[in-house]
Amino acid sequence: MKTLSSIALKLASAGALCFMMFCFSCSKDEEVLSDDDRIIRKYTTLTSSPFNYRPELPSFFNSHFIRIQDNTPADNPVTDWGATLGRVLFYDRQLSQNYSTSCASCHVQQFGFTDTARFSKGLHGGRTKRSSMSLLNARYYISGRFFWDERAATLEEQVLQPIQDKVEMGLSIDSLENRLRQTELYPALFRKAFGSPDIDRKKISKALAQFVRSMVSYRSKFDEGRSKVNSKDEDFPNFSAEENLGKSIFMGNKQVNCSGCHTTEAFIMDNPRNNGISVDNPDAGIYVHTGNSLDIGKFKAPSLKNIGLRKHFMHDGRLHSLEEVIVHYSTGIQANPNLDTHLFDMNNGKPFAMNLSADEVRALKAFLLTLTDEEIIRDEKFSSPFRH
Repeated sequence: MKTLSSIALKLASAGALCFMMFCFSCSKDEEVLSDDDRIIRKYTTLTSSPFNYRPELPSFFNSHFIRIQDNTPADNPVTDWGATLGRVLFYDRQLSQNYSTSCASCHVQQFGFTDTARFSKGLHGGRTKRSSMSLLNARYYISGRFFWDERAATLEEQVLQPIQDKVEMGLSIDSLENRLRQTELYPALFRKAFGSPDIDRKKISKALAQFVRSMVSYRSKFDEGRSKVNSKDEDFPNFSAEENLGKSIFMGNKQVNCSGCHTTEAFIMDNPRNNGISVDNPDAGIYVHTGNSLDIGKFKAPSLKNIGLRKHFMHDGRLHSLEEVIVHYSTGIQANPNLDTHLFDMNNGKPFAMNLSADEVRALKAFLLTLTDEEIIRDEKFSSPFRH
């Protein structure tokens, strides 16, 4: 009997231990998967731990000339959950009036967040008036203005305009706020990002802006080479002779100094410019918001990172290959009355011509292809988070 009692006691103890372990396991599971986490997993592939949207960048990104270009406002720094919310909004077709179009419809990850069409298709099949800009390195533009014509004063202002545009997404901001409030998903995401489930346009714009500013390209062949030398003017050890020749041409050994406009290793222009793509300026460019006649035909330009993945070039997408772009700057700059000072001879007023040889054209193209960042176009944190 004593043996049976001992066995029974041991079995009871083991059962109690198993029960306690089961309860602890459930308790731990509940702690990790909160109600908000369960809701978020129901609709997306997101986990309770967000991706890191503030990675450590190569040391050359800490140079004074790059840091001063950063347009991140003090009241909207990139946070992991803020950018995550922005990612969900970016890919959500609920942001268009007829549920057909998202931001990602015109800014496609695999093409460097540009469109394959010359003019993007909107919610009712209409076409935009200009080509879709790349979003890469948008953070590094000192004025903080956005769109080709810079009509938006900040990125926070810009991200809401395509949503309201009648051609692009056609949804009023009031309707957008109401739509998101009626979902199960978004209050949970807004609580993660901002500490409150309350949804309003200011938070929507902040989240979208955070996601766009997190799109920093820093893993290209160029970035790898730049990290191995003290100056971008040195030959890169990981470049071929042709690529280093192309880099030398880009950095200014010809009359047209590419890096004079596409400044810093972020490869984004510091100011809007007229590049002589036409004589008569059929598109007024930034004049639409400045009203200054000297600004007619001037445009902002996106970063050159992942330029090799684009299908169309210039504000109106009129050029369709890198070769065409290079030939324009080599022999095709037109004598526009507002032509940028980097592009014409101050002595005679005539446009410069690089007059590149065939070998030099190939070399410059080879260098531009080193700006391709394959990692960012495959990175899951910039892809659609939806299950369906």
